[in-house]
Amino acid sequence: MSDTELAAPTAAAVLDHVVRSIVDAPDAVAVEQTPSGGRVRLDVRVGPGDLGRVIGRRGRTAASIRTVTRAAAAKDGVEVDIEFLDD
Repeated sequence: MSDTELAAPTAAAVLDHVVRSIVDAPDAVAVEQTPSGGRVRLDVRVGPGDLGRVIGRRGRTAASIRTVTRAAAAKDGVEVDIEFLDD
């Protein structure tokens, strides 16, 4: 998807901002959007060693990030699924 075709620009921007503020290597963060059925899938890639920071203890940080991003996606009028990936 190009920047002019983003289905969830607000959600992607919020997700990118929150994840970059948590990790040690913010330049390694990448958020990709993929249409998935009637939803949008947001894949978040982080640098080596940062996945644990994003997921947090018992997944609490990841759950909170998903909650905030889904609230932002409501402004875009779409539902999102978020996947955290380690490169």
